[in-house]
Amino acid sequence: MPAGLRRAALIGAPALLKVAASRRLCEHEEMSFIVETDRLGMRPFHPDDAEPFLAMYNDPAVMRYLTAETAPSSVEEMRQRIVDYPDYKKHGFGRWSCILKETGKFIGFSGLKFLEKFHGEVDLGYRFFPEFWGKGLATESGLASIQYGFEVLNLKRIIGMAIPENKASVRVLEKCGMSFEGYADYDGTEAVLYAFERRQD
Repeated sequence: MPAGLRRAALIGAPALLKVAASRRLCEHEEMSFIVETDRLGMRPFHPDDAEPFLAMYNDPAVMRYLTAETAPSSVEEMRQRIVDYPDYKKHGFGRWSCILKETGKFIGFSGLKFLEKFHGEVDLGYRFFPEFWGKGLATESGLASIQYGFEVLNLKRIIGMAIPENKASVRVLEKCGMSFEGYADYDGTEAVLYAFERRQD
């Protein structure tokens, strides 16, 4: 672990992670896991994820605080969105599908995203089906994503944003070791802004 990464913020994460690739992701690597934790395998989005992805978009509980997002109208449109997702090739990383290793099923997504319209910050985001809430999976995936960002991508800073009313999402950011910095206007919505900076020793 590089000097300056606050290990205390990662204490308690089940087995932290196993990095399956010690380089940036430059191509869509089919169904290979990039990162694994005790319970999750995390890999690039794949067209086969389209059906559960669409079901997540159509779940009112999942989308309660995501009013600015437009849901795809069909599985075919969702599949095309996945095919067109540019982040892996453009930035070398992006959000990942989260697969519950016990069942092999897609249960949501998590990971990092380069925010071109937000001063080039790198954002931690996560979204899971409601039946997997309250089990520590968002925190587990978030910790793994942060560690990957610092150790593999050599990032210096990772942020996280959430709607203030979404207390569960805010708690995940705090459990991932992030500190409150203020408020941000993101896509016309006021969000709390948290950040985790790798200290330079």
